[in-house]
Amino acid sequence: MRVLKSLLFAVAAFFAISAAASAADWQSYSPESFAAAQASGKPVIVHIHAVWCPTCKAQMPTLDELRQDGALKDAVFMRVDFDSQKDFLRTHRVSSQSTILIFKGEKEAARSVAETNRDRLRAMVLGNAQS
Repeated sequence: MRVLKSLLFAVAAFFAISAAASAADWQSYSPESFAAAQASGKPVIVHIHAVWCPTCKAQMPTLDELRQDGALKDAVFMRVDFDSQKDFLRTHRVSSQSTILIFKGEKEAARSVAETNRDRLRAMVLGNAQS
């Protein structure tokens, strides 16, 4: 009985930690996941990236830092692949990778292109993604 209780406790702890970690994870884009994020009423921060893009890579430490910021605990962070998710790019008039869009509901609240300066990127996201 003691082993069973220990096992159940371990499983519960694992799922609690996993749920907490995944809350701040990047969500993959799909039309459905994006629509659901917009409908949630939470700010949606979209990073249009490409795996080959050095500017996108330079943005990631600051964006990952922002994902952990308590001021953005309710925000949805979503990643759109520049090379394969062309419908999103056309719909939102995005012409280059390393673009960051912030949505409040269905409305685009802010846009940044190729910004890698930590302070300016943080200010743009924090200034536009908070309720």
